[in-house]
Amino acid sequence: MENIDYTKKVKDHFFNPRNVGEIKDADGVGTVGNPSCGDIMTIYIKVKDEKIEDIKFKTYGCAAAIASTSIATEMVKGKTLEEAEKLTRDDVANELGGLPAIKMHCSNLASDALREAIKNYRKKNKK
Repeated sequence: MENIDYTKKVKDHFFNPRNVGEIKDADGVGTVGNPSCGDIMTIYIKVKDEKIEDIKFKTYGCAAAIASTSIATEMVKGKTLEEAEKLTRDDVANELGGLPAIKMHCSNLASDALREAIKNYRKKNKK
């Protein structure tokens, strides 16, 4: 791990990430990345009645990137798409007990990937 002081919760979500994996028949998929630091994350969502019924992610990146995506998936599981879209980088960072300033972009990527997955779902399901 980098020589950065992470909270207990960040470490927990890094070493024991929740909702890791891929949903083969996902209703929406969003991938974002930050070329400058090499973090890339993909979020897969399964939607039922406009609610996130299931959510998985794959993240290639640092501890903060993995922890941010893990906590973000937990925060929006079972929520409506509208509620999930309101998730901000600050919500993610606060839920983790804070992130070092140099790692705040990781929480941004998690909420961006989620929004991309929702956007992808809506594009596929235009009525």
